[in-house]
Amino acid sequence: MHHYERDGLRVSQIGVGCYGLSGAYGAKDRAEFARVLRHAHDLGVTFFDTASAYGDAEEFLGSVIRDFRDDVCLATKVGLAGQGAISDLSPEAIRASCDLSLRRLGTDYIDLYQVHYDDPRAAVAEVVSTFESLKAAGKIRAWGVSHLPPDRVREYCTVGRPFSVMMELSAAARDAVRTRLPICKNHDVAAIAFSVTARGLLTGAIKRGHVFEPGDIRSYDPLFQREQFESGLRVAARLATLAERHRKTPAQVGIAWVLSQPQVVCALTGPSTVLHLEENLGATDWRLPQDDLDDLRAFLDGEDHWLAQEQLKSVCAILEGELSSDIEKAFVDMAYVLETAVTVSVLTEEVVVPMFGALMAARKKDRSTGLEDMRRLQQQLREEFNCSGLHK
Repeated sequence: MHHYERDGLRVSQIGVGCYGLSGAYGAKDRAEFARVLRHAHDLGVTFFDTASAYGDAEEFLGSVIRDFRDDVCLATKVGLAGQGAISDLSPEAIRASCDLSLRRLGTDYIDLYQVHYDDPRAAVAEVVSTFESLKAAGKIRAWGVSHLPPDRVREYCTVGRPFSVMMELSAAARDAVRTRLPICKNHDVAAIAFSVTARGLLTGAIKRGHVFEPGDIRSYDPLFQREQFESGLRVAARLATLAERHRKTPAQVGIAWVLSQPQVVCALTGPSTVLHLEENLGATDWRLPQDDLDDLRAFLDGEDHWLAQEQLKSVCAILEGELSSDIEKAFVDMAYVLETAVTVSVLTEEVVVPMFGALMAARKKDRSTGLEDMRRLQQQLREEFNCSGLHK
């Protein structure tokens, strides 16, 4: 397996992430996941990623890799105290969080310490200075950023020298190709991609009408709703055709496509079983032929054009219509609007994040109060979109 080496870090083409331990995709068999982590190391995986916001994932990962800690690149994140919390990137919070992560991980240094989510109150220069002081103290070896809007990514790359930028990237979620990868190229920064099989959508295992188990965030994830889902299914079918041609699996083709993108040095995966891990690793040291990449690029460009039109129509239909009296259905629709508002650049992530927090809070209220709050949010968003031109 190829490894990217820089600043003393050695990052494998395929990484293993611990987001699934947060329960975001339902219950995980922890004994099997421990076997996944150990087997990944045996097969040459060196990059293991977690976060302070993933429940007890730091403790779990630290305990499993203890025997081979110095062989791997251990990454974690700072900013969120827990799921749904507001990011705090003050110097005091960063230092305190780093010390807590070190204790939970059972190590005296973190290889890659990353901003998890943006804190608009924090000055980038001050965050960079705090990271550099942690490097000087030997507590971290390098720092990076993750889940940040493009303007903030650019600012971090201009003010400091991050090792990496972590971003969502798959053949079904391609926004980073346009918005973040060029920044990485301009500043010679490594890109680490996550959700590389679109949270399972590109594996072929998820079909139209699929029902997710309780607690699985994919039940309201916009990627699995409306036009995005329809487009994703078409992309999955295209990858399946390529997989058959090259005697690979759709997941392997999807990962290979991600690794073919400029600046991407690692595809972060979240396999639940050893078999899934071994399948993912089958994407390494193999490349899609250039003709296939060119054909796939043309196909995906067509999907982008179709989505740009259809998503706006769908959003306007939601905003101008009556929200469902089913609070879960109303929640899913409004989540779709918020995600699309960022994708089509109507609103910035800085504006949308607190709106999504308000939407989550409304979902937890009693039906009448929650729906009333969602309708107010609907009205607020209706004023941000100009839908009149779509009706002409």
